[in-house]
Amino acid sequence: MTRAATLRVGGLGDHQLSAWPALAPVWAAIVGMSGGWRLLAAAALGAVGVLAMPPVHFVPALIPSLAGFLWLLQGVRGRWTLVATALAFGIGHFTAGLYWVAYALLTRPEEFGWLAPAAPVGLSLILAPFLIVPAAATRLARRGSIGEVIVFAAAWAFAEWLRSWVGTGFPWNLIGTVWTFSPPMLQISAVTGVYGLSLITVLAAAMPAVLGGPCLDRRRAWAAVGLMFALLASCGIGGAVRLAGAGDGDGATVEGVSLRLVQPNISQAIKWRADLVDRHLLDQAELGALDTGTAPTHVVWSEAAAPLLLADDAIRRAAVAERTPVDGLSLIGTLRRTGSADAPEIRNSLIAIDHTGAVVASYDKAHLVPFGEYMPLGRVLGLSGVVGLADLTAGPGVRTLSLPGLPPVSPLICYEVIFPGAVVDRWARPAWLLNITNDGWYGLSAGPYQHLAAAQMRAVEEGLPLVRVANTGISAVVDPYGRVLRSLALGTRGVLDTPLPMALAAAPPFARTGTIPILAIILALIPFGAYVIRRT
Repeated sequence: MTRAATLRVGGLGDHQLSAWPALAPVWAAIVGMSGGWRLLAAAALGAVGVLAMPPVHFVPALIPSLAGFLWLLQGVRGRWTLVATALAFGIGHFTAGLYWVAYALLTRPEEFGWLAPAAPVGLSLILAPFLIVPAAATRLARRGSIGEVIVFAAAWAFAEWLRSWVGTGFPWNLIGTVWTFSPPMLQISAVTGVYGLSLITVLAAAMPAVLGGPCLDRRRAWAAVGLMFALLASCGIGGAVRLAGAGDGDGATVEGVSLRLVQPNISQAIKWRADLVDRHLLDQAELGALDTGTAPTHVVWSEAAAPLLLADDAIRRAAVAERTPVDGLSLIGTLRRTGSADAPEIRNSLIAIDHTGAVVASYDKAHLVPFGEYMPLGRVLGLSGVVGLADLTAGPGVRTLSLPGLPPVSPLICYEVIFPGAVVDRWARPAWLLNITNDGWYGLSAGPYQHLAAAQMRAVEEGLPLVRVANTGISAVVDPYGRVLRSLALGTRGVLDTPLPMALAAAPPFARTGTIPILAIILALIPFGAYVIRRT
């Protein structure tokens, strides 16, 4: 090993050797950054990690992103510098990953177009503070050590769990979803949930950080990196074995059920125009009744497919009923009015209409989108409805619907599907998940792909098939192993006729226990990495 690889940085040891000499100059340059350069590098590294997310799925991008972030943290002196570095990384990461939220404002450019460039940054400012958790946790372990990586990965997974419920919760683009392109890698989520897969992924991607800086034991550093990649490989191999026993995905289906998914591809710019409501309603009804050679038993429309109070409108319901299968149902996303005449409540709902026009069941969205479907503190601040829509009222929570001719189902409207462990009623387990959404707000962007990836994760975690119906796509059928069996592409118009896959005979471990076991493991790894590894 050359003397060029022998480095000294305050607090990291006296002239200790790098495990990989070629990385030593890179490590030294990153650790030595200060001021604005450190913050710019942090933001850039955060953005690089987004390349691993759907739809790109370049998972190796996580290695420079997370290892580089650790190196930046190793060079930090002072708590506020650490906070600033973590925030910069988070702003780069979440702005790049959620750039598409600006598209929603561009659907009404005359009113909100000026806000569009600021929207992704504003959202990232809300999410970035969660990354202070793993950044601060690294101070519990010796800098540059294997223990530091373990603490960092565990604290990252813990921060993802926090992000799932603090405030209203926004568990979008959790690191584990980078693997949705690879069904074998997803299978571990049936045991650990997405948080466990995130933990394993961050461990593997960040562990190469130990190769660049001063190192007490080169063999141990390389062994740690090899062990983490072996852990990833074992997850993939175990997943492949599980899938081999499951067949190719064209297995058992629910007898007597033929679903038709309606994807009208109505532009968000015209979807809410009052003069086009009837045209759009009839167009979707006609798609539901289209002669494709397959007679559906149940027709499913997307979220807000009927952007009006359809349950209160007998004439329009009759138009839908005429095109609803006899002895079947049309499941339609619409608005629904509840409450009293003096205090009406409007809800984002799914209603089931039979061929007589009767509304036989309904579900009200419980997890509303802040600023989109309601204004936080709007009544207190006098800001209710500033986004152009009256505040919606949340439903009571997820529940299982029993519908004629269908197995029990858990309906999920829009981003309700992104919340791990919160998509079914544990006391009345459904046989499938139905996610209706309108991703037309986000155009032809990464957003719909990321949304579908979250839905795939829920299918694996719960051991349930998932049917997804989206206005502009991506409508899809996902089996209980997270595999997309069939789909309609983003930005296309059409219908998808499909059988309904069967649920797994036994609920997987995550569906039975929820997040508590994996959360306990995550929290236990923090003192393990900080103290146990240090002693050994």
